[in-house]
Order: sequence, then structure tokens, then C-alpha cells
Amino acid sequence: MSLPLTLRRGLSATALTCVAMLATGCSTDSALSSRSTAAATASGTSAPTVSAATRPSAAHTARAGSTGTSTQAQPAGTTRKRSAACPTRYLHAKLGVTQGTAGSVYQVIDFTNISRTTCTLYGYPGVSLAGGSPVRQIGPAATRNTAAPRALVTLAPGATGNALLRITDAGNYPTAQCHPTATQYLQVYPPGQTTPIYAPYNSTACAGMIGILSVSAIQPGSGSRS
Repeated sequence: MSLPLTLRRGLSATALTCVAMLATGCSTDSALSSRSTAAATASGTSAPTVSAATRPSAAHTARAGSTGTSTQAQPAGTTRKRSAACPTRYLHAKLGVTQGTAGSVYQVIDFTNISRTTCTLYGYPGVSLAGGSPVRQIGPAATRNTAAPRALVTLAPGATGNALLRITDAGNYPTAQCHPTATQYLQVYPPGQTTPIYAPYNSTACAGMIGILSVSAIQPGSGSRS
């Protein structure tokens, strides 16, 4: 069955109108795209890209999605407040484990924070043998044993750090050079302090210029644990 002439003309006109609108839309989009590209080229800019430096790192993404309690990095522009060094009055020095070897004795010295304030220890204590009345230092102070690296040791109230002292047997040296002398104390200066702690310790020092002591840097924890 053929359509009436009037209906066929109406459909043809509608179809032509749709085709014209589609063509116009495409032409407009193409023209806008071309003008945008030309403008970008003329100004020397291009579409922004995400570089490796601006993309979130895998570690950052992992932290953002983690529910754990691991240590977080400090925010940019901030610094962690550092506790002050432990003054002598904040510390109790106790002699811990002693171990003898051929010609030497190794003595642990524990430093416990007996105050109510967190403080820090860094580096080497000053240690020497002492005795007499009044008490005086006998022989040279300990040299530094650098086998263990220095580390900042933070002591909360009740916490402990330790240093290892080596005492060479004074009998290893000729009497005329050593001048062996009995001692009753270890004279201990915490790092950076000028007031000593005296810990009872019976030994023999070289009263001359021969040094028989060496000490390690303070490390965290109690060295008294066997």
C-alpha cells in the first residue's frame, strides 16, 4: 500500500531537517575543538598530565587505607619536639652484669630515669676509678669505644639506658709505670653533665698515665639482662 503524496513529502522534509541538524552539530563540535586546539597551540600550553612526582605513592596509598598504628611521617613544615638532656639529678646509676675475660673485666652501667620528666642521653658517659677520703679520681678517665654507634636514647620516667665499661687488669703493666692503687668507686658523669654519680666498686687502678678503661656509647634498655 503506497503512502499518500502529502505524507511522503512531510516525512522527506522531516528527514532532511534531522540530517541538517546532525550535520550542524558535528560541524559546531569540530569547529569548537579546532579553535580550542589552535588556542592552546598559540599560547604554548597543553593539556595537564599527572607525573610520577604528583601521583600518590604506593606507600602513601597504603597508609591512607591502613587501620594500623604504625609510625606516621611528620607533616611538612613541622618538627618533633626533642626532650632535654638528662641532668645528673634525674638519674640513678647501677652496676649490672660483670663478665671477666683474659686480662679484662666488662662491667655494665645502667642509667635509670628516676624523675617524672622524659629526658634523653646521647653519646658517651665519662667514667673513671676513684677512691680515698675525700674521694678523688685515680688514673686517666675511660677512652671511647666506638664499636657501637651513638644513638639518641629517650628515657621516659622509670626507663633505662646502659653503657659497657671495659677495665683492663692493672697487673698487665709494670708496677713502676702503673703505680697500682686500690679504688672503691666508679666515678660516672652522664653525657654532657659536670656532676658525677659515685657507684661503689672495688678495683685496682693505675695511678700513673696508663689508661686501663674504655666505655661504649649509651644504648637503650637495661644491660643487666642476662
